[in-house]
Parts: sequence; C-alpha cells; structure tokens
Amino acid sequence: MMVIVAEPKQVVAPGELLAEGDHVLGDNSFKVGTRIFSACIGIFEVDGTRVTVVPLKGGYFPRVGDLVGGRIVDVGLSGWTVDIRAPYEAMLPASETPGPRGPRRRDLSESFDVGDMVLSQVLAFDRTRDPLLTVKGPGLGKISNGRAVEISAAKIPRLIGRKGSMISMLKRETGCQITVGQNGVVMVWGKSPENERVAVEAIYMVEREAHTRGLTDRIREMIAKSNVVGEVARTQTA
Repeated sequence: MMVIVAEPKQVVAPGELLAEGDHVLGDNSFKVGTRIFSACIGIFEVDGTRVTVVPLKGGYFPRVGDLVGGRIVDVGLSGWTVDIRAPYEAMLPASETPGPRGPRRRDLSESFDVGDMVLSQVLAFDRTRDPLLTVKGPGLGKISNGRAVEISAAKIPRLIGRKGSMISMLKRETGCQITVGQNGVVMVWGKSPENERVAVEAIYMVEREAHTRGLTDRIREMIAKSNVVGEVARTQTA
C-alpha cells in the first residue's frame, strides 16, 4: 500500500513526512521504515511511484554523465582548469578534446583560452580528485555564440519539467535552441537577439517562481505577449 501524505507541488521542510509505503526514493528524500521524509526545504513532487524534493536553494554537486557549462580559468601544460559552479574546480585534459595528439600538439590556448565558455560532460568524479571533463561528443566544445544564462542548479529540474514538458514548451514557443546544463548554466541560441531575450526572460521567470502553481501557463502567456511570437509562428509556417 502506498499513501501520499504531503501535498504535491507544495513547499516541504526538512524531516517533513512525505509518504508511506513502497514508493521509490527520489532525490533529497530518505526512508525510515516505511515512511519517507524530506531531506531539505523544497518542492515536493510525485512522478508515478517516485517521490522527490526539488530544493529551493543549493549548489551543484557533480555526477558522472552530467552535461555542464563552464568557464576556462587556467591553461596548463596538459589541459585546462574549468569553473563549473561546483565546490570543486574541474579538469579538462587535452586528451579529452578533438585534435592532434603527442608532443607536437599546438599551444593549448589556441583551442580554449582563459575566459572561454565550454559545454562539456562529467567523465569521472569520485570525491578523491577533482571532476574530470570531456568535450568529445556531439555539441560539446567551445561556446562561441548564443547567450549563457546562469541560474540556481536546484531549479534545473523545474526548468526541465516533468518528462521535459517545461523546456519543450520554451523551445517551441520562443523558437530557440536551448541546452540545459545540470550545473545551472543554460545556453540559448535564437534566430535573433529578440528571440533569445524572450527565452532568457522566461528562464529567469522559472527560477524566480519555481515554487508557484500555474507557472507553465503564466510563462506561455508572457511569451505570447512578446512581439517575437508572431515572427516565430510566421517563420515556422512559411
């Protein structure tokens, strides 16, 4: 038997009883016997049999496989140091980038220099060493255009939405390509600066109002009121 005790989509406190029974533990929840409790202050969410708490605040903790946006902060002899908005600076080895190998490899700063934004994936991390990154993969590498938006990593699940509903709506309604990093760095590419501006405004709105009801409808209405929507619709139907 499974019983939901707390109200889904409501703010819950640490130690608050969420559910009882054979539910699947999601992030930021813990079980004592058959009772499941919240491990932090956040929004209680239920997806089938899984119970999860999305924290209202919190930093990014790396996980293997995560897509992350970061900024180059140092160029070394064999790779780069990358700020991924985590408690640990990440390392991007030269061996994890496309290009020539060996001692005759060109100067690393020609590939990525201090201040460059890169989209990468967490290749390894076990708390005994700094996170290891790779840019070997489709869409990974230096970010040379578009806009980078930084929001709280704790709000990324809300930005994505259940089964990708929120991010799919944002892409569709703004006509922008949006790539979401698990560390809170969101990349936006639009057909015009105005498209990008509306998408960025919507992303910040998700961050500010993640705990409120009816957010998807309010964001859709905000986008609909912008002049860019008509242009996007005409472009898509042309």
